[in-house]
Amino acid sequence: MTHESSLYQLKRPARYLGGERGSIRKEWEQVEVTFALAFPDVYEIGMSHIGSAILYRTLNDHSWIAAERAYTPWPDREQQLREAKLPLSSLENGRSLADFDIVGFSLQYELCYSNVLSMLDLAGLPMRTTERDEKAPLIVVGGPCAFNPEPLADFFDCAVIGDGEEVVVELCDAVRVSKASGENRAALLKRLAAIEGIYVPSHFTVSYKEDGRIDWSRSAQEIHNHVRGLDPWPGAYTTINGELLKMAETTPEAAEGKPGSVIKADKDGVCVACGSGSLRIQQLQLAGRKRLAAADSYL
Repeated sequence: MTHESSLYQLKRPARYLGGERGSIRKEWEQVEVTFALAFPDVYEIGMSHIGSAILYRTLNDHSWIAAERAYTPWPDREQQLREAKLPLSSLENGRSLADFDIVGFSLQYELCYSNVLSMLDLAGLPMRTTERDEKAPLIVVGGPCAFNPEPLADFFDCAVIGDGEEVVVELCDAVRVSKASGENRAALLKRLAAIEGIYVPSHFTVSYKEDGRIDWSRSAQEIHNHVRGLDPWPGAYTTINGELLKMAETTPEAAEGKPGSVIKADKDGVCVACGSGSLRIQQLQLAGRKRLAAADSYL
């Protein structure tokens, strides 16, 4: 049975045809970065999402980027793909998601998380980041649920925290430069972590005390990365002078001291000693109050 004839057996075959007015198909040989916009829900829901349409146009407006779409197949199509051992493919060029440089998932609600894993599996990609090799595409997540990305942290390479259209081209440019330089995945992730709004979970190894507060025995850089990744929500917490505080806008420094102790507090913030170095906290938030400059909250 050919691909075309197999679609006739489905309840709604038009979901998998593509070619809609406004769709953009580029030759891969003429671009430098390929990006699969993977929406973890069925076609009708994904196509009605304005954010995805904005990203599609934003990316394809650049001649060196080819952005294509993919959606979670309905169970009848998923069964066909699995029985025929065919990969989940994009609508524009029919390329497997595994062939792209970047696969970006839009996380609109928690119930779609299992669809993310299903789409990775249908594409023939290992679900866990640690099981994917250097040839696998960069797996990116964004959208409202990316503000709390930790439930899926084992499965993606990086998360875009905030409006995707403000950073997605910069992300693609970093991938383009990394490809041209022959960098490995670790070097690419380090490059991406330097972009404001991008969270790389593999860079964080922060541990907590039993009550959930940050363990200051970690290095200042590790704790800084953690605070940056969880700001603005759900946030990173500590206790200073018996007050539970939410931290934001931190900067690693070289000063040493007893981990968890306040080295100094001045107009520039509160400096807390870590296992290695110290962390200057510029903003703090007491429970039930608005966020303030650390100097105003602590002094």
